[in-house]
Amino acid sequence: MAEAYDTMMTPQVEILLAKTHSKFGLCTLASTRARQINAYFGQLGEGLGAMVPPQVTSVARKPLSIAFEEIAADKIVPVRPDPEESENGDSVA
Repeated sequence: MAEAYDTMMTPQVEILLAKTHSKFGLCTLASTRARQINAYFGQLGEGLGAMVPPQVTSVARKPLSIAFEEIAADKIVPVRPDPEESENGDSVA
């Protein structure tokens, strides 16, 4: 069951930054996942089922807050590109 929180931001920024390599990485990861969550909620009535639903039970209604909770729970992890592959000319896409 999801619980209400007493603090201004939960999970705390320090915990989130420990999960990623930089502030920029945290912003990129959270915003990308928030867009996916928003698209999931947007397509619910259409029955497409193409998007991955939120991976945590949350009292938050905002996609970015849900994304932060997923990162803190290690449900979403950053993947760093391999520098050797990009030097060889292989596409990372």
